[in-house]
Amino acid sequence: MRKGQILCPTDFSETASHALSYAVEMANLYQVGFRLLHVVEPPIGDESFQILAITPEELAQSMEEAAANKMRSLLAQLDSKLPVETMIRRGDAVTEILSEAEESKVGMIVIASHGRSGISHFLHTNVAEAVANKAKCPVLVVK
Repeated sequence: MRKGQILCPTDFSETASHALSYAVEMANLYQVGFRLLHVVEPPIGDESFQILAITPEELAQSMEEAAANKMRSLLAQLDSKLPVETMIRRGDAVTEILSEAEESKVGMIVIASHGRSGISHFLHTNVAEAVANKAKCPVLVVK
């Protein structure tokens, strides 16, 4: 772990912000850089329904631009002297997080869990749980 960067996926929630503080602390401890990742999930819709005033591609690009603005704002608040790389990927969150971890050969993933239980856990995809179960590197799940 001590040589690989830390990957910190974010959805810009308060819980993800808490996980980011752990990622910064771990990066400082091990003197490694970290990668901040946001995944834009593709919009669900069909152009033939004529419901959207814009195409799904335009909507996805707009979502990516909004994420880039949030990422810049988040970086401005970070207190890290170490290198920080940011990226925005498009696709399924679990798949993209795991792909980024493998491609970048990260030493650890620090990810937020929203702590859902009961019916809410059943209805929502638990990204943190799926990443922790499938990742090939250590994963720190932060509540």
